[in-house]
Amino acid sequence: MRILYYYWDEFNGEDCMDAMRRLGHEVDMLRLQLEGFELTPEIDERFRALLTKEDFSGKRYYDIVYSFDYYPCISDACQKYNTPYVSWVFDCPHYTLDSHTITNPVNRVFVFDKERYRQMKSKGTTTVRYSPLGVNEKRLSEFCDKLDAETDGLMVYQHDVCFLGNLYDNEFNFYDQVQSLPPDLKEYIDNVINDQEKIFGKDLFSDEQVITPEHVKELREYIKFEDTGNYDLNYDSIILDMLRIKVTVNERRHILERMGERFDSFLYTPPGARPIKGVKNMGLADYQTKMPLIFRRSKINLNITLRSIISGVPLRVLDVLAAGGFLITTYQKEIEEYFENGKELVIAHTPEEMVELTEYYLEHEDERKEIAKAGQKKVYEEFAYTKLLPKILEE
Repeated sequence: MRILYYYWDEFNGEDCMDAMRRLGHEVDMLRLQLEGFELTPEIDERFRALLTKEDFSGKRYYDIVYSFDYYPCISDACQKYNTPYVSWVFDCPHYTLDSHTITNPVNRVFVFDKERYRQMKSKGTTTVRYSPLGVNEKRLSEFCDKLDAETDGLMVYQHDVCFLGNLYDNEFNFYDQVQSLPPDLKEYIDNVINDQEKIFGKDLFSDEQVITPEHVKELREYIKFEDTGNYDLNYDSIILDMLRIKVTVNERRHILERMGERFDSFLYTPPGARPIKGVKNMGLADYQTKMPLIFRRSKINLNITLRSIISGVPLRVLDVLAAGGFLITTYQKEIEEYFENGKELVIAHTPEEMVELTEYYLEHEDERKEIAKAGQKKVYEEFAYTKLLPKILEE
């Protein structure tokens, strides 16, 4: 298969292209400067030249166009030039999925959260599919072997407890930017946010008895959105995602505060994060090289799932396990479906349990090592790009 791969410098793009080539596909990289998501004359002309190109036999040269995440202008170009467009979405939420272009028949769009998939299907969207996310098992296996060779096979730890991820206490924390909510409404919403923080795996914001349509309607009066007309956006859902991100802001900070009080704790996060007492902020970590080293050489890696991921397995879970790291994660329905708790990773159901499990596994190194080894094996066997891409590309 000949694949035209739209590359936007995404962190996992090179891994995916490598796996495609190892599967025997020809991959040509396409870079475009997209100012927005509209099919401009300039973008249209670029795609016209590529997608009407023929090989020596007169057959269309490219079989599909591929991208990580969904681009409406690419979909429109593929629709115009009758070329299948395959998109694998790893961002959640990902609001370009609400574009009217999502129904273009050339689309095959894969999302990694079964609940989000169910929601889209319930709206009658037939171009959406489900697939968990993946990793490049070849690169990571070789990386781990090389890293271990440097220490003669001994595990040398740099950190006791580590969390690598965004704290979202920045411009992404939209809820705290809203200044005009009526006191009674704000008090109620804040109480729900606090309650949600104590519960992993159950989304209170999806329960209309907790956040009623009237609550959402009232919030809409004070939180305004610019309607460009390019999307069929569900602004009620955007409101709920804002609240979910606020929960993430609170719980990541509160869990890390508890870790910092009791353990030697480290954080890798984008610049600008507010300090957390007892936690050493190490800044950003490169995805290809530094990140797997951190995961492999941390005794405890934490996954505190972004709350807008309702049921899916976050990429961080796969990245930690693929690097041979030991993982304690907040409960997610699909994590429990795919992995055996206590055998391949460890699942916490409350913030308190996450702290207790951290203390236990810091003291039980042999158990940690066995779980990390089994988790890595599971990811290589079931979540390698070479295992998942055949279904995504060939369907």
